[in-house]
Amino acid sequence: MQDIELQTARGPLAALRGGNPAGPKLLCLHGWLDNAASFLPLAPHLAAFDWVALDLPGHGGSSHRAPGYDYAFADWLHDVLDALDSLDWPRADLLGHSMGGAIACVLAAAAPARVRRLALVEALGPVAGDPAKAGERLRDAVAARRGKPPRAPRVLPDVDTAVAARLAASRMSPEAARLIVQRNLREVDGGYAWRSDPRLTWPGHVRMDETTIRAMLQAIEAPVRVVAADPSPPYFTPEVREGRLACLREASVVVLPGGHHLHMEQPEAVAGALLGFLRD
Repeated sequence: MQDIELQTARGPLAALRGGNPAGPKLLCLHGWLDNAASFLPLAPHLAAFDWVALDLPGHGGSSHRAPGYDYAFADWLHDVLDALDSLDWPRADLLGHSMGGAIACVLAAAAPARVRRLALVEALGPVAGDPAKAGERLRDAVAARRGKPPRAPRVLPDVDTAVAARLAASRMSPEAARLIVQRNLREVDGGYAWRSDPRLTWPGHVRMDETTIRAMLQAIEAPVRVVAADPSPPYFTPEVREGRLACLREASVVVLPGGHHLHMEQPEAVAGALLGFLRD
């Protein structure tokens, strides 16, 4: 496994690469405020693949958006396509967790020729927005961007403090949190600071409603396998999941007991649910 850097028109993207260079191409996309290290627990199970785990822009070691620009959802699609182009991969399998899985779904609908198979952990399309709250969301998003600029990242005295801060914000194992945190820190005077772009925490201007998401899912041509956690998060309930699965041409789901970071905390079980599908 090695750290690599992909050159794109929007700036360099950091990534981890491992497995078999002659194997099937697999691009891994992490969740919001995670990074490529979230796929390290799965890495031993991906030895047959030529896999690349991307740091999406603003995360981990990848470049941030230029000043004055935003993290609009549609732009993630072009970031992933740029990464595929930089790797010289005309077509690949996509493995996405949470936000990365939402990006993978929309990309599979938008550019079906680039996606062979779609493996998703705790995701099937973006989080839906309530149309009745569209005006409120828009006002909050504009206010966040027109107000005071983001504060300089606070200095954390040591890695353990950073891990504790991540655990206070996310329900996950300490081991999983440490992997993500270590890749998301940079040394500064007095300790460490986050490498992730603080603008990632700003609310988005627009969210698709459920009707739009299901129409988008109908455009996916690739076979889909979903691994979902039980208990489910409130934005990805069994009812939402089943309704979206019904929109797909070829799809299956495996439900495992555990939390949102299943692929980190139960890599053997997740690998068992995905590898046969990806090798087909």
